[in-house]
Amino acid sequence: MEYQYPIEHHWKTEEIIDVIQFYQSIERAYEKGIEREELMKSYRRFKEIVPGKSDERNLCNDFEEMSGYSPFRTVKAAKETEAGNVVKMKK
Repeated sequence: MEYQYPIEHHWKTEEIIDVIQFYQSIERAYEKGIEREELMKSYRRFKEIVPGKSDERNLCNDFEEMSGYSPFRTVKAAKETEAGNVVKMKK
C-alpha cells in the first residue's frame, strides 16, 4: 500500500489508531472479506470520533481517492448484510 490514511491533526493518538483500524477494515472487505460485526464495530467507533456527516464524507472521499476503496459502499453493504456473515467487496 503506497498511500497515507487521511487523519485530522487534532485527534488523540488513540483516536488516530481507531480511525486507521476503520480504514483497514475497509481494505480487508475488498482484499479478503471481513466479518460484518467487526466492520460495524470499527465504523461505530469511527463515528464517535467523526460524528459530522460532512467531515465523514470528506475523510471517506479522501480515503477512496487514495486507495480506490469506498467506505460508503462498504458500510452500506455491511448494513444490508445479515449478522454473522462476511462482507466481501469487489473493486
